Amino acid sequence: MMALRWGICSAGKISHDFTVALRTLPAEQHQVVAVAARELAHAQEFAQKHSIPRAYGSYEELAEDPEIDVVYVGTIHPHHLRVGLLFMNAKKNVLCEKPLAMNLKEVQQMISAARRSDVFLMEAVWTRFFPASLEISRLLSQNAIGQVKLVRADFGAALLGVPRAVQKHLGGGALLDIGIYCVQFVLMVFNGEKPEQIQASGVCLDTGVDEAMVVTLKFSGHRLAVCTCTVAAELPNEALIVGTEGSIKVPAHMWCPTSLLVNGVETQFPVPDPHLPLNFINSTGMRYEAEEVRRCVLAGLKESSRMSHADSALLADIMDEARRQVGVVYSQDSQ
Repeated sequence: MMALRWGICSAGKISHDFTVALRTLPAEQHQVVAVAARELAHAQEFAQKHSIPRAYGSYEELAEDPEIDVVYVGTIHPHHLRVGLLFMNAKKNVLCEKPLAMNLKEVQQMISAARRSDVFLMEAVWTRFFPASLEISRLLSQNAIGQVKLVRADFGAALLGVPRAVQKHLGGGALLDIGIYCVQFVLMVFNGEKPEQIQASGVCLDTGVDEAMVVTLKFSGHRLAVCTCTVAAELPNEALIVGTEGSIKVPAHMWCPTSLLVNGVETQFPVPDPHLPLNFINSTGMRYEAEEVRRCVLAGLKESSRMSHADSALLADIMDEARRQVGVVYSQDSQ
């Protein structure tokens, strides 16, 4: 199997950008063969725009398509579990948008389903696969800045007018929508180590979800990390790793980094230009996670060592505890 045959689940903005990103990769390695939406007209419009052979008006039809190797799930958060289970039970490999599910319990259900069906599953934390992120991991493995003592990451955007970011039934809230990038960055730096202590403080909207949150994580060896997120305003959106012998800074767009400052020296890591307009910045960078999926599937792997099932579980566990402290409860938490 040379070309990985993709099915796209949901014809929304993120699915558009992911499909555009796939087009920056060789056609003999990645092909989009089908798209599904809850309304056939939306799927057909998407298929026409992206030259996709087949369009389905239900996710079930996509799950039954025998010519699909992997499904990209681009639905909103609360649908990830149901849709993910649908595809994995149909023996399809799955790349599911972040967060993998609404809480740790749901994440564990996803992981169990993947193991039961013997399929590949990965949470689409695209940040981890950017060349800049790989360079961060390389530098840290070589102790380029000595022992890491402090990590800081912030992500804020003016999203109060965006329903999916603020409505509870749509899985809204700063932490799950964008703060997840800050937490995953910290866990990437500390190699998936579980923090010794989690302290969260936040403010909530009338809808019951978090408008802003600050999460402080204490790790062994007197190491600290601070994550700040908000859907009410734009933040610098930087990340900083401070060690005993230097620092690494992501100066902008920490969730899709294209430059690094290592001890004050900047290096650029540009992403390819898109062939169609994008909805989100640097979205062609989703190509890197797609390459990882292909590498894993061809090698017969069921998870990626760069974003493993354990990584997804720890990420969900930390966010569950942060939400508990701030008082953000979704309907899925009581099910």
